[in-house]
Amino acid sequence: MTSGHRILRSLGPALARPAPVEILRSALGAGIGLLACGLLASVMLDHDGSAMSLLIAPLGASAFLAFCVPNSPLAQPWSAVVGNCVSALAAITVLHLVGEPMLAVPLAVASAVILMMLVRAMHPPGGAVALLIALNPALVAKAGFAFALVPVAFDTAVLVVLATLFNRATGRKYPFRQPPVESPHHTQDTAPDRRLGLSADDLGRILSDLRLAANIGPEDLARLIGAAEAEATARHVGGLTAADVMSHDVVTVLPDAHVDDLTRLFLSRGFKTLPVVGDDGQYLGLLSQADLLGQRDDRVEAQALMHPSCDFATPGTPLAPLLKLLADGGQQSVPVLDHGKLVGIVTRSDMIGALAYELSR
Repeated sequence: MTSGHRILRSLGPALARPAPVEILRSALGAGIGLLACGLLASVMLDHDGSAMSLLIAPLGASAFLAFCVPNSPLAQPWSAVVGNCVSALAAITVLHLVGEPMLAVPLAVASAVILMMLVRAMHPPGGAVALLIALNPALVAKAGFAFALVPVAFDTAVLVVLATLFNRATGRKYPFRQPPVESPHHTQDTAPDRRLGLSADDLGRILSDLRLAANIGPEDLARLIGAAEAEATARHVGGLTAADVMSHDVVTVLPDAHVDDLTRLFLSRGFKTLPVVGDDGQYLGLLSQADLLGQRDDRVEAQALMHPSCDFATPGTPLAPLLKLLADGGQQSVPVLDHGKLVGIVTRSDMIGALAYELSR
């Protein structure tokens, strides 16, 4: 590759192309968020004019971060609300101290950057907030420092709340994941899949050393490392699939099976989970031993206790996603379905046995 090609390549897109549904989700969220933010602000602040007049231009950039890249540390509630607020305070302070616009503009933005970094609330739209105020002193002539609270902090806080609701409703995690303080079993032990890996402090230090702390959180980095290790393990064992490791002779229960029958079956077979299927063999849900704890009414049926939304696999599902599902804190077993019908099940014992065999070869 020539130097010219390398230069052109470095100037090209750096991100993978988003899926169409993600593009639509992000755009719809940002649009709805800003509209709802303006309308809500108009009602709560008893504003007589246009609802949109309560919005400031940099809020569009805040909306982009909160709805399009909600996993970014720069988009988190603290970063957004505090970052925009201290940036506004910095710019208003500069306007009070510096009368020359040519100096006020760069000083306002520079001061905003310093404050955002000092309070660990780095939010790029904060720089735009400072620039907007420095270029338009009339905006804050009447409100003064109160402008940093209303509309800046108020609008941003409302947008953050709306982003939280929208992202969670559409399957995105916002605010972003924090490292767990205890195991899934509510003990002080680290989760088994983290005991041999890097701690949250280790990951945070690595991100800081590489100057990437503003790009990704420690818990998301841990998830990426875990997914990469699971994928590497799956490749190491030769591309095995669910069909290779699953149990075929699966004991199932009908949806109208009562608690006493289920208890006897769990005790006699030693299973941790039982799939629930209909008369036609269609998979309906998964039942675990824990679901029976505290059940004193023998008339309760399996269909009232089962989990119909548990993740499942197909015969061709590779081991990587199965390893993730069976990690501690996840599922005890993974049903294997073929056109909706149960054809097998992969338990943790199945997975451990398969991995032990392949790794010993």
